Amino acid sequence: MPKFLFIYHAEPDFTPPASEAEGQAEMAAWGAWMESIGPAMIDAGEPVGKSRKVAASGVSDAVDNPSFGWSIVEAVDMDAACAMAASNPMVTGGGHVEVAEIMPLEM
Repeated sequence: MPKFLFIYHAEPDFTPPASEAEGQAEMAAWGAWMESIGPAMIDAGEPVGKSRKVAASGVSDAVDNPSFGWSIVEAVDMDAACAMAASNPMVTGGGHVEVAEIMPLEM
């Protein structure tokens, strides 16, 4: 079955939880979403810190739409993977999930 990479993006005006209670509520929402994915969640992934852009012109802190984390899921096709992502807390919280099929290399 194909695997898909979910890359989580927040909007530029994203603000972290204002209190410990808000943070716990957000984590509970993520836990419930992951539980709803069930065995299709191959790797829950991790949040990521500040990113930098590396290009031929040099290294920059000006990353257009930085990622906040990632996961790997298994789905029958891109439409099914996108349906899984639709209820993700990043989406319901105003951000978005980038969904890309992982293309196995045959060597």
